[in-house]
Amino acid sequence: MLKGFKEFILRGNVIELAVAVVIGAAFTSVVNSIVNNLINPLIGAVFQADSLDSALALPIPTLSGETAYLKFGAILGAIISFLVVALVVYFVFVLPMNTLKERTEAKRKAGAPDPDEPESELTVLAEIRDLLAAERTGGGTHRE
Repeated sequence: MLKGFKEFILRGNVIELAVAVVIGAAFTSVVNSIVNNLINPLIGAVFQADSLDSALALPIPTLSGETAYLKFGAILGAIISFLVVALVVYFVFVLPMNTLKERTEAKRKAGAPDPDEPESELTVLAEIRDLLAAERTGGGTHRE
């Protein structure tokens, strides 16, 4: 049971996912700061509000006589926040990884060996054969 858990935890995808979650959580504060301190005030100035949370608020009466608000500005702010996160993730993570992947595949198609790919058994056996043949023809020391 522990062996299976160890294999699961040490699997590459789990580690990559954990790193992505931590980076995403740290990155969220940066994006929220940009949206709250840069984008929201700019849009709020257009709508003459302190922030998007109070912009485009539509008052609606309630049965108790109080006023509730439909806050379309807050929804707009959430959409903008999402788009900023998506843009940064695309340009910082997805685009460079896709470019790297395309270059690697182009090299592989061109016949260049991948340095991370281990040699095949046939290649190693051919090298051993060539070394033994060179040794027999006088290229090395022969023991009897």
